[in-house]
Formats: sequence, structure tokens, C-alpha cells
Amino acid sequence: MIRVLLVCLALLGLAACETAKGANRDLQKAGDAINGMVKKVEKKL
Repeated sequence: MIRVLLVCLALLGLAACETAKGANRDLQKAGDAINGMVKKVEKKL
């Protein structure tokens, strides 16, 4: 019973880690897009 619980907890931990990596990539892309827009606005000024 304890082994099953430990395996389930390990799987949840791995899933959470993958979700955090995906969120990090999404935030990085959003930051890159914002930087691109700021550079365009700076060029116009």
C-alpha cells in the first residue's frame, strides 16, 4: 500500500515538474514578444 502511494506521489511530482517547464517556456515567449514590441516603439520615438 505504501509503495503504491509513493509511486503515485512520484508521478504527481514528475507531472508538476513538466507543467512548470511548460509554463516557463510560455512566460519566456511572452517576455520575448513584449521586448520585441518595446524595441519597435523605441525605434519610432
